Parts: sequence; structure tokens; C-alpha cells
Amino acid sequence: MPTDTSALDLILRADPALVGIVRLSLLVSLSAVVLAALIGIPLGALIALTRFPGRNGAIVLLNALMGLPPVVVGLLVYLMLSRSGPLGSWGILFTPQAMIIAQSILVMPIVAALARQTIEDLWEEYRDELAALNVGPVRRIFTLIYDARFSLLTALLAGFGRAAAEVGAVIIVGGNIDGFTRTMTTAIALETSKGDLPLAIGLGMVLISLVIVVNALAWGARRASERYAG
Repeated sequence: MPTDTSALDLILRADPALVGIVRLSLLVSLSAVVLAALIGIPLGALIALTRFPGRNGAIVLLNALMGLPPVVVGLLVYLMLSRSGPLGSWGILFTPQAMIIAQSILVMPIVAALARQTIEDLWEEYRDELAALNVGPVRRIFTLIYDARFSLLTALLAGFGRAAAEVGAVIIVGGNIDGFTRTMTTAIALETSKGDLPLAIGLGMVLISLVIVVNALAWGARRASERYAG
């Protein structure tokens, strides 16, 4: 049977190994995006709405961190979580929790930078109106975050796409352990090197499908934002 047919067969019959890898990948990536959003959106809003010394430098740094090399992040998280590291007592190295931390660090600058730009643009548009209503700083942040919810959803989807496609950091901190920390990207790399092409191709098909779905959702969020603004 051709390898592509075998790969499709694995998907259609919901092969347990493939389903387990996909489930873990989604769990890790979605958890990382949620954690990144809890930190990145308020941080982006804070930078957008406040003026402080070094603000321009902070914006440049935040934008630069969007391109963090995954292997460097993986190395840093590994050093922090190793037995001799400052967080070694947590005992979570080579676990899904370590992978979530690594992916969160990669995704958070993306979410924060996009949130900062989106909220700053809205602030320029609504500054006079919010000032006239005497809206306080905290309420101002929540008001603008709510108004920018569709655009922020696009930022979160972009972060999820980065997390789902990441391979370097999760291999380093997760160890690519079969049935425990093996994600779609790490499994594709491993199975290809082993010559097990049906599983690698099957996972690749699922990953590409996820990318298409994420982009479709991002497009839909932008359309919804345009309709809401109009």
C-alpha cells in the first residue's frame, strides 16, 4: 500500500498513536496560548496606554522577541528546570508542563506586541471620548481590550499557529518521550528519520489541516471585526 494511502488510513481509523500525539499537541499548544494571553494582553495594553522612560526601547524589544529562536528558549527553560537550576525543585523537566512553559515564552511576545499595536490604535481613536467620560486607567484597559476582542483573537490564533508548528524547544524540554511528551512536530521529525513515513505523513496532514483551520478562523475574526466596526 502506498505510504500516502497508509497515512490516510491512519487518520480515517483514528489510529490510537496518532490520536494521542494530536491530543497532546493540542493540549500543550492551547494551554501555552492561554497562559501567554493572560500575560501578553495586559502587558501589551499597559505599554500601549502608559508613557514611561524607555517606552520606545520596550516596544522595540517586544517586537524583537517575536523572533525568539525556539532552540534558545528551550535551552534556557531546560537550564531553569534542570536539577541544578533555580526551578529544579519543581521536577517538571521532560513533562508536558515544561513544554507549555517553553511554548508560552515563545507565544507571549507575539500576543503582547500585536495587542499593544491594536490597543494603541484604538486609544488614538477613542482617547477624547474616554477622557470626556472620565474613564479611569484600569477601566480604560478593560474597555479597549473588550472593544478589540476580534483583533486580539487574531493575535491569539497567530500565537497558536506558532506554538503548534514549534519543534526545537519542545524536544529540548520535553525529551520527545513516546506516549508522554511526543507532539506532532517532534513525532514527524522522529518518524521520518526512522523511515516510518505513514505516521509522519498522517501527522503532517493533520498539522496542515490545523494550520488551514487556524488561518480560516483568523480571517473570520478579521471579517467579524470589520463588520463590528462598521
